[in-house]
Amino acid sequence: MIEVKHLTKIYKTPSQEILALDDVSLQVEDGEIFGIIGLSGAGKSTLIRCINMLEKPTSGQVIINGVEITALEPHELRTARQKIGMIFQHFNLLSSRNVFDNVMFPLEIAGVPKKEAAERVMELLELVGLADKANAYPAQLSGGQKQRVGIARALANSPELLLSDEATSALDPQTTRSILGLLKDINKRFNLTILLITHDMNVIKETCDRVAVIAESRIVEVGRVIDIFSNPQTSTSRSFINTVMKRDIPEELLEQPDSAAPSERRLVSVSFIGKSAGQPLISSMIKKYDVDANILYGNIDRIKDTPFGYLTLELTGPTDQIDEALLYLKSHGLEVEVINHV
Repeated sequence: MIEVKHLTKIYKTPSQEILALDDVSLQVEDGEIFGIIGLSGAGKSTLIRCINMLEKPTSGQVIINGVEITALEPHELRTARQKIGMIFQHFNLLSSRNVFDNVMFPLEIAGVPKKEAAERVMELLELVGLADKANAYPAQLSGGQKQRVGIARALANSPELLLSDEATSALDPQTTRSILGLLKDINKRFNLTILLITHDMNVIKETCDRVAVIAESRIVEVGRVIDIFSNPQTSTSRSFINTVMKRDIPEELLEQPDSAAPSERRLVSVSFIGKSAGQPLISSMIKKYDVDANILYGNIDRIKDTPFGYLTLELTGPTDQIDEALLYLKSHGLEVEVINHV
């Protein structure tokens, strides 16, 4: 669906050059919700603006459905953009137009016949739950309602790709969940590819199939959301995950051995994914092997539609029994990482 190849963007000022994107490559599959997460200034907004060519890359390629849009002439690009919907952080609604006319606007530009366009607008307002607000103006709407209008407008021309630029960052948590639920429903109903950028790992956790982590203008990690939560490979990913699911162990737990341990004390992190999150595997391990398990920290949640749990355990017992116990957990599909042992 989307291929980004060696994309670089440099902003030039009279006094300096600013590297916003540094040799970025990624691939988004047809029909998936793909997230891009990064801190402010990491380059994520520049990336999404280069994908729809609101910003022209300094070098590299963007290919959408086999068409290299970075090589299109201006009139060809205008046509191609009609199949790329865009949702903005601050809604970008026209204050002088009511809800109906805001959604109608891209259809007017595309030259859609008035009757057909009006039917399309009402169909979209029904979809986003705002049919009763067709005659209201943006100033009369809540933030969540404004964003629903923005989503309806982005869908007006039946796009093949929907880009979301921090679409929920101006909303409260409850409204954010409702907007994310709407985006997931749209994705399933129309098999619509959604590329979503955010600085909030909760958005990624609740919505995305895969995620790319961007830091200092480069992609540092890409993978399934469930894989990155269970086994992050970079400090940036771990930092984001810690904002929604604490994984770091306090230093005092790492440094203080338990004098009562019969032969060894080992701290381990265990991740439960899918069906294993509901199985009593820790209890079974304790019964099966000569080890004691002290739960230092635990959490269970959902990553999109998949149950996910995380435990930090202090295991004490004979070395060979701890080794066997960890192999037992791994044999049942759990991700196990030894944090420290003394």
